[in-house]
Amino acid sequence: MREIALDTETTGLDPNSGDRIVEIGAVELINHLPTGETYQVYINPQRDMPEEAFAVHGLSDEFLADKPVFADVADGFLDFVSDGDLVIHNAEFDMKFLKYEFGLLDKPALSANRVIDTLSIARRKFPGSPANLDALCRRFQIDLSDRSLHGALKDAKLLSEVYLELIGGRQADLALARDAQSPVAAQEGVRNQRVARPHAPSAEEEARHAAFLKKLKNPLWD
Repeated sequence: MREIALDTETTGLDPNSGDRIVEIGAVELINHLPTGETYQVYINPQRDMPEEAFAVHGLSDEFLADKPVFADVADGFLDFVSDGDLVIHNAEFDMKFLKYEFGLLDKPALSANRVIDTLSIARRKFPGSPANLDALCRRFQIDLSDRSLHGALKDAKLLSEVYLELIGGRQADLALARDAQSPVAAQEGVRNQRVARPHAPSAEEEARHAAFLKKLKNPLWD
């Protein structure tokens, strides 16, 4: 099962007010576990960077000036995502920006049916508790020491860990993955299987069964 933990950084909160995506980060998961394959790109938003947004992610106008525009990275992003489900924290935010960007290119939007919103999962699982990514990392004791500023790939990696905890924790999944990948474990599993016991009746048992049937009127087993 292929999933993509996904995050974006933007110039603000509303694409309909002129805000744009400035970074996309994504982490590939197979059976809920990171494979090591990632996608990350910085994007020139073709507009100025508001101070409020810069304070969040630290991406300046100067840094983004020579980066590709969204039209230049759209196909590469779609190739990486492919048909995987999208794991996003507060999916409504990221999806509205992606929908806007693809709309500018006359490309179809990514389907909402393939989205797993970890914010919704967290609110159901821990009602009344803080459910932002920082709070969930602290709850699950995931290292936040490298998160002085937000970053799309950095946050996607954190999200992949949070997601695994939200759906039941790491140990069971890691054990299953280890066993599935270990040829030694597979060989031991075959070697330890019992040989099937014989199930055919003996001649004595067949004779006793026939004698029993003679005592019945119209037996079904005759």
